[in-house]
Amino acid sequence: MLLENLVLALRSLWTNKMRSFLTTLGIVIGVGAVIAVVSIVQGFSQVITEEIESLGSNSVIVSPYRPPGKEGEKLGRIELTQEDGEALVRGVPLVEAVAPILQLGAQVKAGEESALYPVAGTTPIFQDLRNYYVREGRFFNEVDDRERQTVCVIGHGVIKDLKLPARPVGQELQVQGRSYRVIGVMEPKGQLLGQDMDKFVLIPYGTATAMYGREASRENTALLVHVRTATDVTRATDEIENFLRIRHRLRSDQPNDFQLTSQTQILKSFSKFANGVTYVVAGVVSIALLVGGIGIMNIMLVSVTERTREIGVRKAVGARRSHILAQFVIEAIVLALMGGLTGIVLGVGVGVLAARLIPNWPGAFVPFWAIALSFGFSSMVGLFFGIYPAAKAARLDPIESLRYE
Repeated sequence: MLLENLVLALRSLWTNKMRSFLTTLGIVIGVGAVIAVVSIVQGFSQVITEEIESLGSNSVIVSPYRPPGKEGEKLGRIELTQEDGEALVRGVPLVEAVAPILQLGAQVKAGEESALYPVAGTTPIFQDLRNYYVREGRFFNEVDDRERQTVCVIGHGVIKDLKLPARPVGQELQVQGRSYRVIGVMEPKGQLLGQDMDKFVLIPYGTATAMYGREASRENTALLVHVRTATDVTRATDEIENFLRIRHRLRSDQPNDFQLTSQTQILKSFSKFANGVTYVVAGVVSIALLVGGIGIMNIMLVSVTERTREIGVRKAVGARRSHILAQFVIEAIVLALMGGLTGIVLGVGVGVLAARLIPNWPGAFVPFWAIALSFGFSSMVGLFFGIYPAAKAARLDPIESLRYE
């Protein structure tokens, strides 16, 4: 019986192809818009998530921070030092390693070419903690850092900007008027939301402190902390906070003069934001599905009126109310599902095309839950808006139906 009703529904829809197409247009637009929006937002979210996860799920960033208002006024000088990082390794068992990062902007020159780049001073362990390695040459070592050698490692994007040779190892760069020898080139990262991730210069931390001065270095140093395991991040964060408060001699009425941020926290916050945007936009666009459902109910009512004599004949030869009800409900569901499937295909295509046309957009990604949700919602729309016309058809009197012209 189910197969027979399905065949009857498809035959009826095929008989009125144009009307069926116009009826499902609201479903097609609604589902297509939802899928397109979700694919674009989720594509962006996936790339950001991968970038955050590449930093390591067991990393914690400690940065200098003065709270606003009166709370911040209770604090004295705000600073973090390399010694703080070394003390964390000794004093907090869950901390495995720490890399200081001193980041300031600086004018970098090569011959007649120059550009303003982030210049960061750090220690050799940075590339292991950051999971980011040189592609050509080498990273600076403990001797470079201790002896304050004027060597640097550059991002891949610096090569083109400063018109350096394709293999720039050994070339000289001018950073803040001092000459630095390029010893390595980091692996390329590409662009993210229009920002080039390959335009930077890394120098030894000891060299950076000599360049910017000890006082400026203390105020602009952050600590990249590597916790032993990802499961220990929350507990390690609390221990790091307590340890630094004691080390910085903060009273109980004083706020922290530093800020702790774990990669897990960043990932959760971003995922919550991206999912919120997806749900809100998808919810707004889903209104088109309700419009499409009203269109289905309207056409099904017209169909019931047109096929009154057919209903009368079926009842006359023994069809029950449940048979008539099932026939028209299945027809409404099939109509909605056809629109839903068309909308899914259209939405995926629009999402991929839009992601390619938007400058520097990471790409499109359609999660399975979005397709399943659209498919299920289309079925519910067909069922909900098809029940009333089907019930009306099932209640028709067979004698009156046969007399209907």
